Amino acid sequence: MSITDFTIIRRSLTSRMFSTVTTAFTVAIAVGMLLVLLAMMDAGKQAFRRGSGDMHLLVTKEPSALVSVLNGIFYAGAPAAPISYAQLQRIQSDPRVAMAIPNQQGDSYAGLPVLATTAAFFADFAPTPGEPWRFAAGRTFEQPFEVVLGAKAADITGLRLGDTLELSHGRAGTETHTHNEFHYTVVGILESTGSPHDRTVFADLVGAWTVHAHDRRVRNDPDAAHTTPGGITDDDRKVTGVYVRAASRRGSNASAALGPLAYQLRQEGFMVAEPTKEIDKLFKIVGNINVIFIAMAAVVMVSSAVSIMVALYNSMEQRKRQIAVLRVLGASRGRVFGLVLTESAMLGLLGAIGGVLLALVGGFAVAEALRKTLGIVVTPIYPPEWIMLVVVSAVTLAALAGIVPAMMAYRISVAKSLRPAA
Repeated sequence: MSITDFTIIRRSLTSRMFSTVTTAFTVAIAVGMLLVLLAMMDAGKQAFRRGSGDMHLLVTKEPSALVSVLNGIFYAGAPAAPISYAQLQRIQSDPRVAMAIPNQQGDSYAGLPVLATTAAFFADFAPTPGEPWRFAAGRTFEQPFEVVLGAKAADITGLRLGDTLELSHGRAGTETHTHNEFHYTVVGILESTGSPHDRTVFADLVGAWTVHAHDRRVRNDPDAAHTTPGGITDDDRKVTGVYVRAASRRGSNASAALGPLAYQLRQEGFMVAEPTKEIDKLFKIVGNINVIFIAMAAVVMVSSAVSIMVALYNSMEQRKRQIAVLRVLGASRGRVFGLVLTESAMLGLLGAIGGVLLALVGGFAVAEALRKTLGIVVTPIYPPEWIMLVVVSAVTLAALAGIVPAMMAYRISVAKSLRPAA
């Protein structure tokens, strides 16, 4: 029975099982890390696009467009500057505007942001284009002091239909007081959308105006009567943002009116942000950080190649006699060199295969963790060309790392290695 080169390499690897496994594992970690980073780069951008939905413009009085998007869509903070009721009506009455949904931020519940808006938010705005809101239970609000919970907000708070709650003025960690004069009732729970809206408590806008009007009146007169929705004035009807969609032809997302509309709103003193463009700008900034992480993963991969070189180099002293026997049996120096080089490449291949498996498992584990903790849906994307490029790179580095121990094996003296021990 003839012994093939593959048999020799397999026996060499299995005879040093601990070294083989640990060395291949270092390669697997590097490959897995690099693939997860590459997969999450594009997936993260797609996830951030969820939430801005099918709006064209976000109109606020924020200091910058990026801050406007971070606060108005991702609830990073509460907008400070309000839009008056007259300005809101001006936007809504523009014939170029097909959708203008007002919203107001500034309150919270159990550390979660509260977005006060109208029922049109659920009817006319889709958090992801082509994927409208769906209710897991209940309905939208139909009168003041009713709330709808995002899917993650319902999980965090444990609230169910019919439960009552009191909202706090201010965001998490900055709450100043609780609006305990007004009790809200949960009337709806939304299905998950994979967007930041899942962690939000949605309240009726008229109720929010009423609550804040009452706060203002109590500050001026502690004995002021309980405020009702019918008692609010236009000065109380302030909003912090407007989700705007320009008029377009049926079935088309593009609008010829978008540019002129945005220009005029900016001329009128509004901060007009195009969410998709701002998200792209944000990822250009984040992209610089991604390059650093990818470079770190590449360094880890190079380090794993060095570990292969060290492992094979250290094994050469114990394998001198084995290699000398192969030479006696007819193996040329070139064949011995090739055997060691192939063994090194095999270690890289085993590690690369393990790394691909780690990336698949790790990527979806990260995605699930983001979904559970932040309510953001991220789908790792692993294009075959990326996988092939990383695997080939790992095997190539491993083969290059095998050159030094292969040269050592090439130079082993048969006579010295087979000399009996003293």
